[in-house]
Amino acid sequence: DIMADKEGVTLSLEEEEEDADVALAYKTPEKKSLREIQELDPGDESLRKYKQALLGAIPAAVDASVPNVQVTKLTLMCEQAPGPITMDLTGDLEELRGRAFVLKEGVDYRVKVSFKVRGVCGALC
Repeated sequence: DIMADKEGVTLSLEEEEEDADVALAYKTPEKKSLREIQELDPGDESLRKYKQALLGAIPAAVDASVPNVQVTKLTLMCEQAPGPITMDLTGDLEELRGRAFVLKEGVDYRVKVSFKVRGVCGALC
């Protein structure tokens, strides 16, 4: 439990561990957004190119109140029906609540969900 250091002073195991923690004393850097990282060192052209290759282009300003996945349209399809029933979800949803749909029992229906995804890192079009 007792260890001798280089100067001949003995330290307990707990004191030795404390000294090791103080010597390491690594502090993690503060969190930065992708935009902040890409805007660092604007004068260094090679670093800018490296960051762009590694992180991609700087994304446009993003509205945090808009969800990353937005359902835009629901379509109900049935082979026995004359045509599909489409519900546009980008407009006034109160208007849709007033519409009623009659679905017959024993009939096969398919639902098509159309959606938009935004803010996906690494996705290329």
